[in-house]
Amino acid sequence: METHSTPAAPLLRAENLGKRVQGPEGPLVILQGVTMELRHGEAVAILGASGSGKSTLLGLLAGLDSPSTGETWLFGTALGGLDEDGRAALRAGRVGFVFQSFQLLTSMTALENVMLPLELAGVADPRKAAEATLAEIGLGQRLHHYPAQLSGGEQQRVAIARAFAPRPALLFADEPTGSLDQATGRRISELLFRMRESSGATLLLVTHDPGLAAACDRRLQLDQGRLVPPS
Repeated sequence: METHSTPAAPLLRAENLGKRVQGPEGPLVILQGVTMELRHGEAVAILGASGSGKSTLLGLLAGLDSPSTGETWLFGTALGGLDEDGRAALRAGRVGFVFQSFQLLTSMTALENVMLPLELAGVADPRKAAEATLAEIGLGQRLHHYPAQLSGGEQQRVAIARAFAPRPALLFADEPTGSLDQATGRRISELLFRMRESSGATLLLVTHDPGLAAACDRRLQLDQGRLVPPS
């Protein structure tokens, strides 16, 4: 008997996303008509000049912000039908974030920062999992250091550990090397992709770094708020 396989549904899908805000001289269009999808296991880069709408798009796709038009489906669920708490519950334990500015809690040690999403996700032994992840990225001797006691590269490594510790299905990275020098940025890029490979996570990253983008499976180009063919 002949059988036909059905392609897996995309992990993330967006249709006709648009975002406009009210500026001092009237409405300002940041994004318009963005349609895209992200499949399981992919690494996809969003490229574009400063002000092209890259970070805004990432925020809409992650449900951190709401679009003016269009819809996003994450894990098959329409984000527009959820309130802020519902979107957070959908992401919990399944979505990780890495930001350019690290976003570590300054009053918490490296270990505590990594434990936090594990506790929120209900992991049975968050301390053990956090210690193992920090050891995996080479910071096993920095567990009890606060962010101010760490270099920029070390802080970003903690942020990567925090993102990957719950073993998310999807990781959003917004300019993860943007605030680092070239050599440190290269090491962070290598770590990011090594952790992604070992975890099997799907990766969507915003970057202006062509080297980082080249390591991805696909590249999307934003120009003045619209997706255009990659240059």
